[in-house]
Amino acid sequence: MRNSTAKFAETEVASQGVKLGERSVSLIGNTPLLRLERVAREFPNVQLLGKAEWYNPGGSVKDRAAFNIVSEGRRSGKFAVGKILLDSTSGNTGIAYAMIGAAEGFPVTLCMPENVSPERKRILFAYGANIIYTPADEGSDGAIRVAREMYAKEPEKYYYADQYSNDANWKAHYYGTAEEIWRQTEGRITHFVSMMGTSGTFMGTSRRLKELNPKVRCISLQPDSPFHGIEGAKHMASAIVPKIYDESLADEDIGISTEESYAMAIHASHEEGLLIGISSGAAIAGGLQIARRIPKGEEAVIVCILPDSGDKYLSERFWTETAERPGSC
Repeated sequence: MRNSTAKFAETEVASQGVKLGERSVSLIGNTPLLRLERVAREFPNVQLLGKAEWYNPGGSVKDRAAFNIVSEGRRSGKFAVGKILLDSTSGNTGIAYAMIGAAEGFPVTLCMPENVSPERKRILFAYGANIIYTPADEGSDGAIRVAREMYAKEPEKYYYADQYSNDANWKAHYYGTAEEIWRQTEGRITHFVSMMGTSGTFMGTSRRLKELNPKVRCISLQPDSPFHGIEGAKHMASAIVPKIYDESLADEDIGISTEESYAMAIHASHEEGLLIGISSGAAIAGGLQIARRIPKGEEAVIVCILPDSGDKYLSERFWTETAERPGSC
């Protein structure tokens, strides 16, 4: 341990009209829904839509959960003035905490695997976060353990945000992400697809969509192996399972390989003009698997969460290595 553009589907993007003097956190949410026409061209009866979460000010879907966790911590009194926000992260939630901390004036300490992308490290340094690097071979679970140990030793010093157990995580998507998707698709969504890390995005969005229409099928995605290269994603069978995770909520769970995630990220950049992240590539790959099952005479509206863009992964070798175009992945 060491210290240290595609077409827009019909959508409301209220946050685009920002008033002079508003803080960056006012931009969280109301992200656009993009129609992925070219990658899904073989399915004319299917609308494949991607929720472009890199439009959040911190660049990822994790802004939503982080802001709600901070707000609820303040409201409940657990995050008192003078305390340091502490949590484990694979990068994106940490960036969100650091951004909010800089905007709101509180210190942030993060436990993070030392092998996360250099871009994420630089962004965190730019926001002024204190980073505790944990062994790469222990992944996100190692970072969780270190954060728990730090909090146990000095509970009066830290507000342990604990994104993996905090209900404010999934509630951010229950009240936010799900409602946006419902409005943006005019209630026509038939399938919801999301990669899982903390599982908050999938849990909160699926719960609300099921209430709005019990026929909506919610499909969770996770890496198909304990040893994978999809940053931020969890292979639930071999990892510390988040307390907020409820496996019974998914209508189906699909394993996605690192290779097809990489290939789809490249494919989307070449075919849609979208520079997406690895987990976003995984989400589109999962959405296409669902699209292939839709009978030709039946219409479907499939919404995939695209957690972040590819700008945090540009140092990865797969961008420059020869990759098979995933027309059949």
